[in-house]
Amino acid sequence: MAITKIHPIKSTLNLAIDYITSNDKTDEQILISSDGCSPATAHLQFMNTRETNNTRGTVLARHLIQSFVPGEVSPDKAHEIGLALAKEVLNGEYEYVLATHVDRNHIHNHIIFNNVNWKTGKCYQSNKRSYHKIRSQSDQLCKENNLIVIDEYYEKYKKKYKTRRKSYKEYQEDKKGRSWKSRLQFDIDRAIKKAKDWENFLQLMKEYGYEIKHGKHIAFKKIDGQERFTRAMRIGEDYTEERLKERILEEVSVNSNRPKSPFKPLDKIIDISANDKIKISPGYKYWATKHNLSAMAETINQVRNEGLKSRSQLEKALQEKASQIQKLLTDIKEIENNIDSKNQMMENRYIIEQYKEIHKYTKENPEDKAFLNEYGPQLMLYKKAVAESFQGSNILPTSKQIYEDLENLHTKKESLIEKLNRSRQEQDRLYQYKKNYDSYLGKEVER
Repeated sequence: MAITKIHPIKSTLNLAIDYITSNDKTDEQILISSDGCSPATAHLQFMNTRETNNTRGTVLARHLIQSFVPGEVSPDKAHEIGLALAKEVLNGEYEYVLATHVDRNHIHNHIIFNNVNWKTGKCYQSNKRSYHKIRSQSDQLCKENNLIVIDEYYEKYKKKYKTRRKSYKEYQEDKKGRSWKSRLQFDIDRAIKKAKDWENFLQLMKEYGYEIKHGKHIAFKKIDGQERFTRAMRIGEDYTEERLKERILEEVSVNSNRPKSPFKPLDKIIDISANDKIKISPGYKYWATKHNLSAMAETINQVRNEGLKSRSQLEKALQEKASQIQKLLTDIKEIENNIDSKNQMMENRYIIEQYKEIHKYTKENPEDKAFLNEYGPQLMLYKKAVAESFQGSNILPTSKQIYEDLENLHTKKESLIEKLNRSRQEQDRLYQYKKNYDSYLGKEVER
């Protein structure tokens, strides 16, 4: 595998290029390539592109470093991978010089590229998103060249369960329960459970207080406070517009196969004593009285069908239903905690597998300070993952075991959520029984 870093060059561009193309570091310059410029005059050509495009700003170039674990790749293969990375990242639109250094135990590529796009005249935007793209492309090239073992279960886990990374601000807000992204994910999931079709889903989202923006990617914005739209696809692969439509169809199919409730919705009792229309319309009063008698008869019929023979039994049933709902909520929370724990276990296992060779090399070569400096952050991640993974056990489950555990936990969670939804519907029905009883028996039907 390879580690990538990138930093700006704001001065002495010629010295930086001279350093990476030095004979004693590049096997007598055999391992040097360039695009759009000559290594010997690259700094002048970079500056010419800046002047041609009247570019302002302090950044002259970007220095991308791609380092490999000792012994995992030959110099020629490393250079080949570096060229492929430069092609993917720069798309032939930035002049660059690539040099593969072989002077250390760990082979590494240096790519210095112009900060100005010769084709558009725009500056390269270096940020978290562009760096994540570089890392992803480097990892993919390493996989294609068999430099790391692809863990099929981690790949399946990442695709199915791992949502897009949150920004630091989003992470902090999520911990406080105020994350727009987390709230949107929750509302989308509950709307999908209820939606009959795509149009109904959009209507439900509006009822939940969202403004919707259609375009290449569907986006939502909470009306009461959110400043910018959030693209649903940013939550994860399960939230693209195409996938949302598929999930709605899947949920509709599941709902259509569920047994129908034997109880039909109850009509509400009309309060005749407090209704102004009753005073001016004898006909409406007659209709309302008849409606109340019918609604109450249906209420009594359904209550008896449920085996409830008195108001006290109805009160007891409500209390039991509330306790059942609370237990389901507790069980769901416990499963969610277990899911979080398994997610962390999967991530730690992946880190351990990725960086174990780095750790092994540093133990065998503690005097190699340059390597320690190069791979310090990865070693810290490795040690942290090991410390967290072996707190209560000497054995770390395989990625296959963790993935299967996650599958079972998510299945249990979905089952409990279904039970919770049914229990809440039953609770609503019991409350309506009680409300009808109180409205009917507490007042006269006719005045």
